[in-house]
Amino acid sequence: MRNLGLIAALAMFATPVFTAEVGDDGLHKQPWFADTFLELQDDLAEAAAQGKDLMILIEQNGCPYCREMHEVNFARAEISDYAQQHFVVVQLDMWGARAVTDFDGQVLDERGVAQKWGAMFTPTTLFFAAAEDGTAPENWAEARAFALPGYFKPFHHYSAMEYVATDGYRDQPNFQRWLQAKTDHMREQGVEVDLWD
Repeated sequence: MRNLGLIAALAMFATPVFTAEVGDDGLHKQPWFADTFLELQDDLAEAAAQGKDLMILIEQNGCPYCREMHEVNFARAEISDYAQQHFVVVQLDMWGARAVTDFDGQVLDERGVAQKWGAMFTPTTLFFAAAEDGTAPENWAEARAFALPGYFKPFHHYSAMEYVATDGYRDQPNFQRWLQAKTDHMREQGVEVDLWD
């Protein structure tokens, strides 16, 4: 009997407090996602005009880690607020059929873009930034600032956004080294860092 009470208590804490809306395509949605024509040069230019970078989320229907990203990471105000403040966020379906105009002008469906970019996991978060001199990138690899292949816990997810938004990737191309310097600095300031949070 005591075990049943413990199991019930653990189940209660395992239940997410926040449930993200699911669209007709089966993907979890955030109200602040951008609804664009999926012409990526234009999306990047629009982001730059707002003083932001472009974040593209590649997800798929039924993906438990996508749900986790929405119901855990994006449920945290510090993450969703930071994303809205620093990025135009566009969502693609890994198996979707909507037409996407890639940075090089090639038109593919969402599935084709995911394959072209080598996205093998969902969620895959890709960050794109305008060139420092303002010129348009010639292809996706030139535009890409950083990528998160798969689900990352809130601390790492937030740090990845910060890495791009602060141009940390330009000064330190190795995210792990940049992250180590960040956590060392936080600890020097007396901040407890939970890398698994």
